[in-house]
Amino acid sequence: MLKLSPLILALLYGFAVYQVSVWRTRRALDSQSTELAEPRLRAACEKLARALELPRIKVHVYEIAPVNGLAAPDGRIFLTRGFLQKFTAGEVTAEEIASVIAHELGHVALGHSRRRMVDFSAQNALRTALAALLSRIIPGIGGLIASGLARLVAARISRVDEYEADAYASALMIKAGFGTGPQKSLLSKLDRLAGAGGATPAWLMSHPKTEARLKAIEANEVKWLGA
Repeated sequence: MLKLSPLILALLYGFAVYQVSVWRTRRALDSQSTELAEPRLRAACEKLARALELPRIKVHVYEIAPVNGLAAPDGRIFLTRGFLQKFTAGEVTAEEIASVIAHELGHVALGHSRRRMVDFSAQNALRTALAALLSRIIPGIGGLIASGLARLVAARISRVDEYEADAYASALMIKAGFGTGPQKSLLSKLDRLAGAGGATPAWLMSHPKTEARLKAIEANEVKWLGA
């Protein structure tokens, strides 16, 4: 039992850190968001809802500047104010915004948002346990190595989730009558909109490279539509 104590403590620590993170995120989202009211975007949401045979899809606007969409652990869908400002400025279309919403719906439908509770706890536990072990073997840098390994594991899981959510979004966009054109056009300009650089190696990124995502979408089109 004594030998297992560090691992048990690491697991409990990982779970506790996640719970605090979820609480802080929920509080921030609740206090800094309102329901999406833009008529053209609500009309796009209605088309997605009809394709899913749902009465409505409720989307919230998170009042922060970065360009992003997100699916909260409780299943709510958010677009950032920064994204809406790009739409108002004419840099993105209503159909492209719909593809973002479809992507985030994919994360919810496929259980990614909820599963990340377990993943996040496990990653914190792994990092803590490895840091304790490696610090004994390699004093001074053992903790840094453990953190790097945990980040690599997290990035790999996240990239798989992104491909799956892209595939879900493609299918939904086709069913809703939008096609995948808006999804592909948005991906092509997302790095510029978000101000991201292209120097980070793909295997260190939490999202796959844009080129790889576009190829995956096109492969799905060939499979589904016989294009």
